[in-house]
Amino acid sequence: MTDDHDQVAGTEPAAPRRKSWKIVAIIVVVLALVALVANRIAKSGGDRSRGRPPAAVAVGKAATADMPVYVTALGTVQPLVTATVRTQLAGTLFKLLFTEGQIVRQGQVLAQIDPRPYELALAQAKANLARDTAQLAAAQVDLNRYETLLKQDSIASQQVDTQRATVRQLTGTVAADRAAIGTAELNLNYTSVKSPITGRIGIRQVDIGNYLTPSDTNGIVVVTQLDPIDVSFSLPQAQLSDIGHVAGSGAGLPVQALDQNSNNVIVTGRFLTFDNQVDTTTGTVKAKARFDNKGNALFPSQFVNVSMLVNTLHNAVTVPVTAVRHGAPGDFVFVLQNDRTVKLVPVKTGPSASGKIAIVSGLQAGTNVVIEGADGLEDGSTVRLPGDKGGPGAGGGAAGAGKGGKSGGQKGQGRHHRSQDNAAG
Repeated sequence: MTDDHDQVAGTEPAAPRRKSWKIVAIIVVVLALVALVANRIAKSGGDRSRGRPPAAVAVGKAATADMPVYVTALGTVQPLVTATVRTQLAGTLFKLLFTEGQIVRQGQVLAQIDPRPYELALAQAKANLARDTAQLAAAQVDLNRYETLLKQDSIASQQVDTQRATVRQLTGTVAADRAAIGTAELNLNYTSVKSPITGRIGIRQVDIGNYLTPSDTNGIVVVTQLDPIDVSFSLPQAQLSDIGHVAGSGAGLPVQALDQNSNNVIVTGRFLTFDNQVDTTTGTVKAKARFDNKGNALFPSQFVNVSMLVNTLHNAVTVPVTAVRHGAPGDFVFVLQNDRTVKLVPVKTGPSASGKIAIVSGLQAGTNVVIEGADGLEDGSTVRLPGDKGGPGAGGGAAGAGKGGKSGGQKGQGRHHRSQDNAAG
């Protein structure tokens, strides 16, 4: 009984120890597998990093040049004069003497109002003048006769004074008749409606036979002066001092009107003037430029892009616009190093023109900068130039080395197997 009891008591602790060893073994195996997977992931990432070929880029040199400083804005073409042609008297439209869209000259007759009523009014005014002139002549003769009789003391002086008043009255009547004739002639002249300016005529607003009055809102037609012509645009108030200083010196500022894509220059003119106050809602001030428009390249109410030369930076460091990148550091460029790596250099940019941009600070003339292929580059990235050889071959060589290593490993493994066979023999 004692032995059995001792045997049973001796075997009871063995089961928990075996379970604990199994748990420890499982944990060790799991940790080993995790470490193996992590090692393989790290190796594969490193292999991919080492196997990445250098990026192909194009390089240009920073150079010094004169950089023009332009101010750009969206402008609206405005004619100097837009005249709505209206009749100056009431009457029936008799004739239209223009073609819609044609160029007319100042003083050219555009329409004819029925002149007959005004011709009759002129004839009546002339008849009144003739009648009153005859009455004045008769009164003047009577006055001369009465003055002679007065000297002879044959009539009373009161009769002479009355006759003098009659002569003066008829003299005023004749003057009024002459003025009436002038009014009638003017009205008759107004029956021929003439163009007040030289310009392009628009679409007619009336038809022959319509009864016209001076109060008609639309008038007969609209004439617009096209040459010269103005372009109105707005400029930031911060640029007023620079532009005003140059414009006030008498040198004038050249202004270009470009198409909607800013690719082609339509016409070139000169800066004209500023408005007399700043728009407080936008912080801008209206400005106007004037252009010769002999070829009618600009059309009223047309939208154009305005480019005005306000200054020129002399001997400025310039690079192609494609060389400047934008990111967290701000504006920067990639500078090519001697070891075919690139360095990220922050720069401060200035104005740009004709595919070039001025570098105010951060870069010196003669420095090689990446102008193409900069996407994906980082500070310290390796690059290759179009003329370089072995750039991709380096990656291929690395791959070949890997293959060679694998082949060598297989050969060594084969030698190892043969040595084992010989040992077995």
